[in-house]
This record gives sequence, structure tokens and C-alpha cells, in this order.
Amino acid sequence: MRLLILGRDGQVGTALTQALAPLGTIVAHGREGADLARPESLAKVVEREQPDVIVNAGAYTAVDMAESEPELARLVNAAGPAALARVAAELDAWLIHYSTDYVFDGEKSEPYVEDDATAPLNVYGATKRAGEEAIGRAGGKHLILRTSWVHAPGRSNFIAKILGLAQSRDELKVIDDQIGAPTSARLIAEVTARAIEQICQDRPPARGIYHLAARGETSWHGYASYVIGEARRRGAVLKLTSDRVLPVPSATFPSPARRPRNSRLSTLKLRNALDIDLPDWQADVLGTLDTLLPETTR
Repeated sequence: MRLLILGRDGQVGTALTQALAPLGTIVAHGREGADLARPESLAKVVEREQPDVIVNAGAYTAVDMAESEPELARLVNAAGPAALARVAAELDAWLIHYSTDYVFDGEKSEPYVEDDATAPLNVYGATKRAGEEAIGRAGGKHLILRTSWVHAPGRSNFIAKILGLAQSRDELKVIDDQIGAPTSARLIAEVTARAIEQICQDRPPARGIYHLAARGETSWHGYASYVIGEARRRGAVLKLTSDRVLPVPSATFPSPARRPRNSRLSTLKLRNALDIDLPDWQADVLGTLDTLLPETTR
């Protein structure tokens, strides 16, 4: 197998270069080698590399900034993936692409399934939906994995931010009316590897959209409280205690982009297609948390 990874330097891209290494020859590009903001340049990159599978981990993910940079978000999240999908179809290569819970409006009372109607609330979600639609229209072999609340070691994400604030604050307000499942880049990469293994064995999952998230659900407040409690239990010296993480509504922190209240994703279709189980979000978070704590606390 020859595997082409785009978005090498992001959270998911970094995890992919490790998880996919046993499966074949990997060529991984960051923005300097394959810029999704320049869709017209991508066909040459793919044609030069001649991959069996393209894994696109590149994306514009600055949700609030996208409200003031809609054209850049559209290029990276929609036009770039569309170009990849077209050349992948021409080469008969698989395209694996990542999308988001933000394609939904969050008004459903149950976890979203793959064929639920999309209704993004912000530019980021709208451009990710446009990318999904463009990949589908290209007609090639593709898997789109929608995921949520991604975290990874050594990156600017929710866990690292909470740990940083906990060192200097004795009280912290965190939103409690948005619900989802924190999901590690490591888990996303491992599931991607499983899908590619099945492609290698000539028994690929059906092309289309799948939901990928850790099991269970929590709010951002529950997430933060869990991180603080587990960090302290492991010996981390923090000023903040979990009982001083205070729940507040989303209106407490107005932001340029609206977020869905319900980000829960049903993963039954994925679990059946790949014959896998998925970890609880708490266990998945611990894998990232432990890498962010000092050696003395592990």
C-alpha cells in the first residue's frame, strides 16, 4: 500500500503518521507540500505520489475565526477536498476525509445518525458540509469520518488549556449546556488504520459517511471537572479543584460562531462496518491527559 497523508502537522495528521506506518509506504505532507488553500495545486501532488489511499487530515478548524475568513475556510474545507476527490476518482484511489459534528444544528434530542439532515450553525460547519457534498459528487471510493471534540498530546486543545488555567485559578466557569464526546486523535488514527486494513484485504467498508467518537457523553463542564479530578489524583499540583469548576450556560461566553448544543454522534454504523468497539470517552481522555502531565505524576 502507498498512503498519502495531508495535514501531517495537525493533531490527527501526527497520530496518523504513527498509526499507519505498519500498513505500507507513507508520504506525508504539511501545508508547504500540499496546500488545501490552493486547490488547483493538489492534483499534481497526488498524481506525482500515485497513492492507493489518500488520507486528508488537513482542515481549517478555527471555528470563530472562520466567521471573518469564510473564503479561506471554504477553500480549505470544501474546494481542497473537492479537488482531492476528483483526482482520487481519476486514479481509482480511496479518499479518507474527516468531518465534524458541527454540520448539525444540535437541536435533535438523540445522538445524530449519518443520514440525519444537516443544518450547520456557523461558517466552519457549512464549509465542512460543502466538503462532504463535493466528495460525494465526485463519485470515487471514499470514507468520510465525522468526529467531535478532538484532543491530542502536545497540542493547543481543551485538556491542555484546562490544565494551564488550573495552575493559577481557584475557580473556573465552564459551559454545561453543550453535550458531546471527547475523542482522541489517537483513536481516530487507529480506526482509520482499521479501515485501511480492510481495504488492503479487499473487503472495504461501504463508501460513504460514518460517525466516529468515543462512547458516552458529557458537557464541557463535565469534561473539565473530570480532567482536573484525574490530574490531581495523579499528583499534579494545581490550584483549582474539580468542585470549583462551575457550570454556566453558553450565553456566559458569547462567541462569533454559534455551537450546536447536542454534538452526540451515533457510531453504530461504523462499529458494525469495521467490527470494532470504541472506548468510553473517559478512558480515551486519560491517554491524552497522561502525556500532558509531568513525568513525576504519571
